[in-house]
Amino acid sequence: MKKKIITVMFVLIMILSLFLFPIGCKPINDEKNVTPLWEAGATRDKIVVISDLHLGIEDDYTETLQNRPLLINFLKRLQNTLDVRELVIAGDFLDTWYLPVYYPQYTDENEFYEGVIANNQAVIDEFNNVIASGIKLVYVPGNHDMTLEADVLQTAIPNIVQARDAKGLGAYYTGDRDEIVIEHGHRYDAFSAPDSFSNKELCGNDDTILPAGYIYARYAATWVLEDYPEVEKNLPVISTIPDKTDIDQYGAYIYYSILKKLTAHITPNEGLDEKIFDMRVAGFNDTYSYLDFYPALQTDGTISAPVLFKNIQRTWDARQDANGVKVKNSFIEAALGAIESDYFYQQANAQYLKNPDEDVDVVVFGHTHIPYLKTEANGKTYLNSGTWVDDDKKLPNSTRTFAVITTGATNKTNLYRYTNEESISYVLPILG
Repeated sequence: MKKKIITVMFVLIMILSLFLFPIGCKPINDEKNVTPLWEAGATRDKIVVISDLHLGIEDDYTETLQNRPLLINFLKRLQNTLDVRELVIAGDFLDTWYLPVYYPQYTDENEFYEGVIANNQAVIDEFNNVIASGIKLVYVPGNHDMTLEADVLQTAIPNIVQARDAKGLGAYYTGDRDEIVIEHGHRYDAFSAPDSFSNKELCGNDDTILPAGYIYARYAATWVLEDYPEVEKNLPVISTIPDKTDIDQYGAYIYYSILKKLTAHITPNEGLDEKIFDMRVAGFNDTYSYLDFYPALQTDGTISAPVLFKNIQRTWDARQDANGVKVKNSFIEAALGAIESDYFYQQANAQYLKNPDEDVDVVVFGHTHIPYLKTEANGKTYLNSGTWVDDDKKLPNSTRTFAVITTGATNKTNLYRYTNEESISYVLPILG
């Protein structure tokens, strides 16, 4: 009798399973049956690079919300793509910059990052699953997460490899011959490279790592999150251009002219002289206005911001030394280049591809959000892995991009986009 009951129950379970998982369908939660990103080869020889995920502290304050489920799906499929050797996160993973100025001020940066991790736990879980699948996971810092402490990230993703070579910076060499180098690229950006010099005297310490771009990013994020208000702003005007032979003051004028251009249409509701930047982290412990940050003609006849980043052009050389820049350049070049994507291609050449002290065939940066691929006649290549933010103003319809390098005796390089239909396509047009 018992044997008959067991047989009947077994038959009922089998019938029920046909309704739940019809023949030819895959169990919803069976990760082993997730479709690979591509038909994999027999050798784990592919290095995949993603960057600029910009995961935020709250869903109201994040640039990656609509794309977050697609990122999770991408990571699931990556785990089943059996020729992938490494996945490298090339900076701007967790974001402390995309916040309105009215966000409640915090004093514990580690706690803030832990909050970002908790708000994106499903993504973090999937990165841990990537490692469990046999893929090496590597992180290099970006400017939006330059203050992320190694142990905070290591606690969230215990087996992640972190490539760090200076505070807030890192470069990762990989490939069969260490012929590939991957970094975020902000090391060469006058507005985004770590800056422990410009505000050292103001704050009385060496911990003021946040660069000028942090202030601008908070200001711009406020405007976006306030739904782009149009408020008249009377910013200081400098009408006399210094002679180019006066490198110091011409550099100060270049800084002014770039900020003028960037903030011409960025008009949040907050007043220019309101103390809206309440900064109690990274060596700062005071409140500042936008006018404290904005360059103007001073009473001594020089051009400078009056309080924050005063005479910023004079600190660039020391910043490059501290930040491990191999081939230094001028503040003017770095400031003008920061708003031009081709500048980072030039830096890839100067720092690596044409540097006789380096033996590198492929350079990958992030930072610009603009996917870019350029191969020289000698086969050496520069790539930019793009971004995963929901809405990329710089290049619409180009988000969710990633780089794939096949390492070997010779390298193959490609840029792809993960589409809304959860497939991959070549990035077209390939820029450069």
